[in-house]
Amino acid sequence: MRIGVVGIGVISRFYLAVLRESGPLSLGAVCDVRPEALAPYRDEVPCWSDHRAMMAAGGLDAVVVTVPNDRHAPVCHDLLDAGLPVCVEKPLAITLDDGRALAELAAARAAVLFTAFHRRYNARVRALLDGLPGDVPIESVRVRYLERIEDHVGDDRWYLDPARCGGGCVADNGPNAFDLARLFLGPLSLSDVDVRRDEAGVDRQAEIRLTAASGAEAVVELDWSHEGETKDIEVRLADGTVRRADMLTGFPGLKQSLWHEYSGVLKDFARAVHVGGEDDAGLSALELVDAVYRAELSVRGR
Repeated sequence: MRIGVVGIGVISRFYLAVLRESGPLSLGAVCDVRPEALAPYRDEVPCWSDHRAMMAAGGLDAVVVTVPNDRHAPVCHDLLDAGLPVCVEKPLAITLDDGRALAELAAARAAVLFTAFHRRYNARVRALLDGLPGDVPIESVRVRYLERIEDHVGDDRWYLDPARCGGGCVADNGPNAFDLARLFLGPLSLSDVDVRRDEAGVDRQAEIRLTAASGAEAVVELDWSHEGETKDIEVRLADGTVRRADMLTGFPGLKQSLWHEYSGVLKDFARAVHVGGEDDAGLSALELVDAVYRAELSVRGR
């Protein structure tokens, strides 16, 4: 499979590292509106400043989309409309209506729409999930996703603009945390929210309570003002035992765990393209983001 990459930002390097390895997936083209971002690839693959021109040139089997959040919907729409399989960074879109429209278009064109939730491929998370006893129900799950966002965005300052990001910590980190809770408990519904905003009105901290069909509870803690980085998951079983996974253990250094996680993302994306099937994880996470903001607005409006 020859893969095009649209958007050469802070996250693209993890995709590009995998695509440059020898294997069944290879880098076919790159696209970015900034000439300086394309410069390192000029002698390697075709470079484009417009994703529509890249599509028209042909030669690609699928596309990875890592543009800013507010560009996910229009770029993915064009790619899906052309029948190309798409792997898009979370969140799927910045509005639920746009997310639903993408899902409907993917179904209509029989094109794969795959949202990249890299934390589900984390080695510590997988070991925790695989090691759970099959005969003891899960009583609760707690996911913590805490970081100082300014330390993680690099030159991609659009993360700090709510209009481009889709919000704050709930919009951007929420989908990864919600997906982890769903991985352990299945589909989830919102039960309670506590969202804290800074003086500019950006949500910087949140505690979100979710409920699974089994009655199990999930608590998601998000923080964009946390000193250092804490990303872990705790599972409490019905027999009283508690099991934990620290996603950063064994991966010293900023974003070091992402190298192996994005390898998992692309392998699963390739599998989805070859095998087919519908992936609703991206839309499910976006539905929870929308529900959190709506619930918070309701509380503030009382």
